[in-house]
Amino acid sequence: MIIDNEEQNIIKTKSDQFAVRVVTLYKFLVEDKKEFVLSKQLFRSGIVIGANVKEAEHAEGKPF
Repeated sequence: MIIDNEEQNIIKTKSDQFAVRVVTLYKFLVEDKKEFVLSKQLFRSGIVIGANVKEAEHAEGKPF
């Protein structure tokens, strides 16, 4: 699937904004000692989105 530059920028922007919100929530939960196990999982799954977007952007496979 080929995505033009404008759509890629939207995806990057939204994934970055989401990651920032996840990190903020994680910090809140850890500081108040509300929940640790689920907050760590939320943190890991929330920030991996940006990494996946960047990896897909630089993929070296042949398009179908």
